[in-house]
Amino acid sequence: MIRVRDMQLIDAEAINLLNTESLGYDISIEITKKQMEKLLINPNHHIFYIAEEEELVVGYVHAELYETLYSEPMLNVLALAVNQTYQKKGIGKQLMQKIEQAASERDLVGVRLNSGETRTGAHKFYESIGYSSDKNQKRFLKII
Repeated sequence: MIRVRDMQLIDAEAINLLNTESLGYDISIEITKKQMEKLLINPNHHIFYIAEEEELVVGYVHAELYETLYSEPMLNVLALAVNQTYQKKGIGKQLMQKIEQAASERDLVGVRLNSGETRTGAHKFYESIGYSSDKNQKRFLKII
């Protein structure tokens, strides 16, 4: 049975593996731990949930408070990852429902996210749980 709980620092290795295998972000475990140490201490701004089966981490979601001068506050999903073996079993949906619940409890207007143009399977998943795409955009990046 899948259980959803708050993320803890002891989950760092599992998160690092999910980031590599499910999301394609291959960074060192040291960076993962450093970022988790920094972000986990601010639960009002960063929200993390883990999905586990019998203490095996099989997925996670990370959202942040999204506040701008041009919209009402909401949560912004930064990552949703589920181990490929556990996909299509409702785990991603459970994690997203926890984020939606967190948004509701904080009196936020909704949840938003960005998904890479080529991730069509993810797009179908988000649409199946009630999300719709409202714009196309490009990401610009400059490493300094």
